Amino acid sequence: MTKSELIQHIAEQNPHLYHRDVERIVTTIFDEISNALADGNRVELRGFGAFSVKHRDARVGRNPRTGESVEVDSKHIPFFKTGKQLRERLNNGADS
Repeated sequence: MTKSELIQHIAEQNPHLYHRDVERIVTTIFDEISNALADGNRVELRGFGAFSVKHRDARVGRNPRTGESVEVDSKHIPFFKTGKQLRERLNNGADS
C-alpha cells in the first residue's frame, strides 16, 4: 500500500473528513515519526510495532562488480520491530 492509497482508504472510511485534511493528518504522522527517529528517539505504536534507529560501524566492503575493497562509512539506519498483535495476526491469518 502506498501513501496515496492509505490516504484514499482513510478518506473513504471517513466521508465526514475532507480529503486534504486526511492527507495532512497522514503526512503529519509520518513527519512526526521521522522527526523522532532523526532525534534518536524510539517510536512505539502498541500492537503494531516499534521504530528505532540502529548504528552501523564503518567497515571495509567489497564492490561486487570489480571485487575491489571499498571503505563504507558508519551510518544510522531505521529499524522496525513488529508488535506481538501484528505478528499474531500475520501468523494466524487475517481472519483473527
